[in-house]
Amino acid sequence: MSRETLRSRIAVIGVGTTAFGALPGYTPADLGLWALREALADCKLPATAVDGLIVTRIADNAAFAEAAGMSPDFSLVMPPFGRMAGIAIETACLAVASGRARRIALVYGNDGRSAGMVYGGKGTLPGAYGHDPFWAPSGMTSPGALHALMFSRYMAEHGATRAHLAEISVAFRSHAAQNPGAVMRKPITAEDHAAARPIVTPLHLLDYCLVNDGGVAIIVSDANLLEQTNPIPVFVRGCAHASDFRHASYPPDDCWRGAMGRAGEACFREAGAGPADMSGLAIYDNFTPSVLFALEGFGYCPPGTAWTRIQDGRLRLGGRWPTNTSGGQLSESYMQGWALHVEAIRQLRGQAAGRQITGAELIHVMTAAPQCSSVVYGGEP
Repeated sequence: MSRETLRSRIAVIGVGTTAFGALPGYTPADLGLWALREALADCKLPATAVDGLIVTRIADNAAFAEAAGMSPDFSLVMPPFGRMAGIAIETACLAVASGRARRIALVYGNDGRSAGMVYGGKGTLPGAYGHDPFWAPSGMTSPGALHALMFSRYMAEHGATRAHLAEISVAFRSHAAQNPGAVMRKPITAEDHAAARPIVTPLHLLDYCLVNDGGVAIIVSDANLLEQTNPIPVFVRGCAHASDFRHASYPPDDCWRGAMGRAGEACFREAGAGPADMSGLAIYDNFTPSVLFALEGFGYCPPGTAWTRIQDGRLRLGGRWPTNTSGGQLSESYMQGWALHVEAIRQLRGQAAGRQITGAELIHVMTAAPQCSSVVYGGEP
């Protein structure tokens, strides 16, 4: 099956989210069930009409399916890492396109805030960093430390400063202020960014994503079945991923640009579109430097220039690259990339209310990581 023949054979027919923030008393499975109910209501289908299930950060797909009233023919559990969202979407698309399932529910649940989840230092759970922390270089127990080192090198090589990251935090918070579901909605300024508590030099508190509870569900379908559902369809125009596992536990020299370039090229080829065609972007913003790395790695600007390109407001609504219009993981919620996909779909449906991108046609969701992913969504096949 070629990438060109896969194009737009898959549609997103349902999305659902829980509330975000502190939700004590809910397990990841509880949150996933909540989100799945919302997604099924969105496409007006019963759980029995879905014959595929992929769960992430939910330990037992069998128990979850039983609770949901499902007996899927295609089912699996994906690893609980942030980079898996786009890869799970790609997996579902390939499964539907190959006839293994007609409709697949992708479900994510995270009780990180209530469970006291930490990502670095004493108390880090095995695998929370993305691999066994004992495999990492001494003291490199957190993704924050990794990104701090990467941005330190970036500053030295390209002339950026920590102050240039402020535009990312401020822009995404301004979007969150228009999102009733965002956890952090109070506007911030560049001065607030500068004064925030230091975490790992050169990154401060407002360079870090949130840790919170919540759930997300996305239902993908064979496009030939669209007449059986009611929502406005959004098509997966292209999807791909690529890895640089040679640098999975320490900072790569190129900020993973090589892997992003390969994933982006394959995804754009499948989508029949490129960076110049995108109406908006959704970037995995676990830390503010990730936004710069992704813009460069996926071809939106040359290496070493993203920090200059974003200072004119192009990440904001009304700018050339309106990005993370929900507030992203810095301000809306930390759903390990899943909520970014939902925001892209709602934008293309015209359901983003006060943060709507005018005339949105194509939105690119991307992740810079040792395993990079790229998904392009469009409102037309």
